[in-house]
Amino acid sequence: MAAATIDRVRSRMQAVAEDVGRAIVGKEDVVRLVLASLLSRGHVLIEDVPGVGKTTLAKAVAKAVGCSFGRIQFTPDLLV
Repeated sequence: MAAATIDRVRSRMQAVAEDVGRAIVGKEDVVRLVLASLLSRGHVLIEDVPGVGKTTLAKAVAKAVGCSFGRIQFTPDLLV
């Protein structure tokens, strides 16, 4: 990969991380991991206690990269 392409990708990912950082404060490591998974065309499963900003993180990343956002509520009562 050409150095110019790598610089463009790095610059864009830094801009996306800054955009997401405006919505999510104090989770820079999580944002970096989510962006790394996007670059590698992987998947992300975000697990944590309620109220820590998981949905906000997903919405902010989707908005920053120009994608749509959809959410599926998974609770034990849906297993019946």
